[in-house]
Amino acid sequence: MGNEKLQQQYAWAKEEYAKYGVNVDDVLKRLADVKISMHCWQGDDVTGFMNPDQELTGGISVTGNYPGAAHTPEQLRQDLEKAFSLIPGKHKVNLHAMYVDTDGKVDLDEIEPAHYAKWVDWAKEQGLGLDFNPTFFSHPNSEDGFTLSHPDKKIRDFWIEHGKRARKVAAYFGEELGQTSVNNFWVPDGFKDNPIDRLAPRKRLMESLDTIFAEELDRKYTLDAVESKLFGLGAEAYTVGSHEFYMGYGITRNKLICMDAGHFHPTEVISNKLSSLSLFSEGILLHVSRPVRWDSDHVVIMDDELQEIGRELVRNDLLGKTHIGLDFFDATINRVAAWVIGTRNTLKSLLKAMLEPTEYLRKIELDGDYTTRLALTEELKDFPFTAVWDYYCETQNVPVREAWLKEVKDYEEKVLVKRSEEAIGIE
Repeated sequence: MGNEKLQQQYAWAKEEYAKYGVNVDDVLKRLADVKISMHCWQGDDVTGFMNPDQELTGGISVTGNYPGAAHTPEQLRQDLEKAFSLIPGKHKVNLHAMYVDTDGKVDLDEIEPAHYAKWVDWAKEQGLGLDFNPTFFSHPNSEDGFTLSHPDKKIRDFWIEHGKRARKVAAYFGEELGQTSVNNFWVPDGFKDNPIDRLAPRKRLMESLDTIFAEELDRKYTLDAVESKLFGLGAEAYTVGSHEFYMGYGITRNKLICMDAGHFHPTEVISNKLSSLSLFSEGILLHVSRPVRWDSDHVVIMDDELQEIGRELVRNDLLGKTHIGLDFFDATINRVAAWVIGTRNTLKSLLKAMLEPTEYLRKIELDGDYTTRLALTEELKDFPFTAVWDYYCETQNVPVREAWLKEVKDYEEKVLVKRSEEAIGIE
């Protein structure tokens, strides 16, 4: 699509939205300020570099064997760079603790900022921020399904030390990069079948978290978040860190509360929870994912719930207190493409919402004119959103529409296939 045609379509789109008082130029400036935290674990199927032969545990499952999974930090950063070159805007990378880049062996209770210095140097070169997550899974000390709520104090203390050190790493990220690093705590603790005592594990989890968070860190550099989950593989009957547990903990301890799109009952959606949570919480961490009948972490598509999440964040002016990250992993498709699809769709959902005449719609709702509200929200679905998105991609120097796919396919042929061949010893 030629630049002249893009300009013409954009000019037309501006006129259409201007009818309802929407300044599209201002909208694109606003969108450019949004940072999506793109998760590193899509690139290597949640393996990490601490102990890549360790079985994936914690109720997490990755299926597929598409060629090109990253096996080293250098390969993962190379893939991330390729993905970011196809996504408009400047964003962040979300690291898990197990993605250390250091010489020699290091365990989770030994991590230090120095073990992630190469990630920081790379982020500086790329103009990116870094978020963090302590890793409470895929480790011998989590094999029985419990970590911070474990009845064995020795194992609990191991994970408490890991949590403390993870906070120091996140603070280091924020200080070095000048962008606040969100540090998200999720633990997989739970029972496969019905427990006798639901209270004691939750009390132990609360006390462990209190110990981890006892030291006050500069909130300019790092913010702590806590994340609930309904259930996981091996923890179908009872999850220690339930929604109610973390809702109470986050509000009483002034922590961000993480809402993951896949961590609730299949009939629940998180879009309907955001406005309520915003009234009482310190802030919100959003994990954008796509559950299919359960927390299956499918690649984010432009479905109704994603668009509703975008509307809730924009209509209620919640972007200032919401940190948006992605959380999915699919090894049945090109992993770089998965990043690009999910991130571009998340940005599109926000752009669609920003192009709505929110104040006008709010006014007619207050006036009780529900007919106009329904009619206009339906008609707006057919407004020239794509012309605005195409223009935005062009001005951000990334491919317009599906043109990015050819670049991914070329990268697959030149890099990913050869990487897989080398990994299995094919000359």
